[in-house]
Amino acid sequence: MKTSCAALAAILLSIATPVMAADYPAPKQGDWIARDFKLHTGETMPELKLHYTTVGEPSGQPVLVLHGTGGSGASMLSPAFAGELFGAGQPLDASKYYIIIPDAIGHGKSSKPSDGMKTGFPKYNYDDMVEAQHRLVKEGIGVKHLRLVIGNSMGGMQTWLWGERYPQEMDALVPMASQPTEMASRNWMMRRIMLDTIRNDPDYNGGNYTSQPRTMKYAITAYGIASIGGTLAYQQQAPTAAKADKIVDERLATPITADANDFLYQWSSSQDYNAGDKLEQIEATLLLINSADDERNPPETGITDAAMKRVKNGKLYLIPASTETRGHGTTGNAKFYVEQVRQLLQTAPQRTM
Repeated sequence: MKTSCAALAAILLSIATPVMAADYPAPKQGDWIARDFKLHTGETMPELKLHYTTVGEPSGQPVLVLHGTGGSGASMLSPAFAGELFGAGQPLDASKYYIIIPDAIGHGKSSKPSDGMKTGFPKYNYDDMVEAQHRLVKEGIGVKHLRLVIGNSMGGMQTWLWGERYPQEMDALVPMASQPTEMASRNWMMRRIMLDTIRNDPDYNGGNYTSQPRTMKYAITAYGIASIGGTLAYQQQAPTAAKADKIVDERLATPITADANDFLYQWSSSQDYNAGDKLEQIEATLLLINSADDERNPPETGITDAAMKRVKNGKLYLIPASTETRGHGTTGNAKFYVEQVRQLLQTAPQRTM
């Protein structure tokens, strides 16, 4: 998978917990062209290709699954996520649900800068991604109403936007590893430093590079260690300088498969994110799943608690921190919240299908 997801996923390689994959139907791939797609900048793309993955049959209840920054539909088919949710008897049993997983703009096999336009590719943001997902679901796939929208990290932030922009088009929302509030504080500071490091590398050459900038691996590794992994887990893995050095050396040795322009676009797209102004417009039953040790969305600020008070049918499930949790990466493993998702789907009212 030629995305930054592979680079950031390297952060978790040494701490991932093996999970057996569940037996669910083979994923199917598709492509759809959104014509005359207008972005928030005012630019229009005559053709925007959107790649997507489906699991299950169209006769099932539709579920939209949204991936994180640098990921794709493929990244949501891991044993730790799909293997805990999509199998027989699991909360999103693919014999009952029709699971739709789009590759966001700039990600996976959807249209992106590395397809040829490089920095000539239009600038996109989360609003554009959600609009593209909406057109894919309604026009491309023909689904008018969703039983559930569930997303992780970037996908979690987009889940908030879905609930606000299309309040009557889903029964339930599960944003994970996210806050509805403005991108700010350490989360944006660290992203800004990572992006500026790559842009200012002479190898980057204004986006016209012949090889990937050499600083990319250092910028990505630094951001990853600072913003994902979990304090207790890191202390357990690296209680000495020697063990800490070993982890850093291993991660720096992991090849970077991301394209620099794709990477910069993906992470820059979060800069103007803010779902905090329209929380009262959310009508669906909402379950926010965060982890207590999430470095990017620290619960101790009180920001999330304050925002949740404005959501009519909202509930927060905070996964307790432990040596098993992985900070911002915790929600990539659905074992921590399987029962919460099951209960939500058993109790959330079904509206017009």
